[in-house]
Amino acid sequence: MSLSLETITAIKETIPLVSQEAENVTTRMYEILFSKYPETKPLFANATSDQHKKLAGAIAAFAGNIDNLGALGNAVEKMAQSHVNTNVKPEHYPMVADALISAMGDVLGEAFTEERKNAWVEAYTFLANILMQREQELYAAR
Repeated sequence: MSLSLETITAIKETIPLVSQEAENVTTRMYEILFSKYPETKPLFANATSDQHKKLAGAIAAFAGNIDNLGALGNAVEKMAQSHVNTNVKPEHYPMVADALISAMGDVLGEAFTEERKNAWVEAYTFLANILMQREQELYAAR
C-alpha cells in the first residue's frame, strides 16, 4: 500500500502550517487524548516534559518526507521500540488519531480543510499500520 498523490500533495501543502504550529498541535493533542481517553495516560508515565516537542518533530519529519518514507526507517524503528517498551497496543492508535486530528483542527482552524484533514487521516493510518506491524514482530520476539 502507498499513499495517493492527492494525499502527498495535501500533506506537503500543510508543511508550513504544521511546522509553525507543531508544538501547539501536540500540546493540544495530549490535552484531548488524556481527557477523552484517560486510559492512555499510563503509556506516557515515563515521558519527558518535552514529549510534545518530540512528537512535533516526528510529525514535521513525517510530513517533510511524505514522498520519501524510506528516509524515516530508523525513526520508525526507534518509535516502534519505544512503543513496545511502553506497552502501546493497536487499540491505542485510533485514540491518538482522534486526538491528533482534532487538535490539528483546533489549532489550524480554517486552514485545516476537509481535504487536508482526510489526507492526514490517510497518512496517519498508513504510518500507524507500519508501526503496528513492526510492533507486533517485536512483541512476538519477546
